[in-house]
Amino acid sequence: MKLVTFEKSGKQAIGILEGDQIAVLEAGANPAFASMLALIEAGDEGLAAARKAQASAPREQLSAVRLKAPVPVPVHMRDCLVFEKHLRQARGNRYLWDPKATKMDPADVKMPQVWYDQPIYYKGNRFSVSGPEDTIIWPKGETRLDYELELGMFVGKGGCDIPKDQANEHIFGFTVFNDFSARDHQMLEGAGGLGPAKGKDFRTGNAMGPCLVTRDEIGDGSGLTMIARINGEEWSRGTSSDMNHSFARIIEHVSRDENLQAGEFLGSGTVGGGCGLELGKFLNPGDVVELEIEGIGILRSHIASERR
Repeated sequence: MKLVTFEKSGKQAIGILEGDQIAVLEAGANPAFASMLALIEAGDEGLAAARKAQASAPREQLSAVRLKAPVPVPVHMRDCLVFEKHLRQARGNRYLWDPKATKMDPADVKMPQVWYDQPIYYKGNRFSVSGPEDTIIWPKGETRLDYELELGMFVGKGGCDIPKDQANEHIFGFTVFNDFSARDHQMLEGAGGLGPAKGKDFRTGNAMGPCLVTRDEIGDGSGLTMIARINGEEWSRGTSSDMNHSFARIIEHVSRDENLQAGEFLGSGTVGGGCGLELGKFLNPGDVVELEIEGIGILRSHIASERR
């Protein structure tokens, strides 16, 4: 199923996307339909109830509502970095922000061993989520605002010390994720040895959508073509098959000695070639950014028309 959270007349609801219509899952019919988070927490029983309700559910025209991020406020957010090409190309272009650095061939970039040994990640601001067609603010003082083409996953079932061979059972579904980055701020604060912070956490910076596709329809998230277009021009193309660590491995690592909760968000990190930093060019005010992932759809974001 392709699940959506939408708003109409100031009220939010959830439903199942059917082309240009939404089968509305009415909150009064089942507590699991109160929100997307409630549906995720309801587990297999909640999904079974949604499938049963779909046939007789009232319909809304997609054009008559405003889509929100599938889970407007995730339980928690972690974003990984599991595409080697992205890391090599981004570090090879260090000269773009460090005047003491020179451009490097990505093949010559020294990769830290820990990157191969385990998924690495940072924790994001779950209150800075934006949805389809939303306007992305221009962070104050920033000159190099960037997009990042990523696959996002929501945890469907919690647990601790989840083994890799059972981890896919904990996947609820997938969405498109644009981890907008304020590169000036990110590089400045990175020198302090912690972060990222203001380079990532500005409001609207975590864009998600247009829908949340359940695992039974999309599988484990591998083999999906990923494309980014800026103002209609293709800038990036890659595949989730290039992930060095699968989502099963990510779940195994994140849940080590820690309770993973239903409704948590885990990002794949940027696919190789999937951001402006790798390409040597950045966004401008008024740009329209479209990220498309096979089997999910297009997440469109509008960059604010003026710098702040």
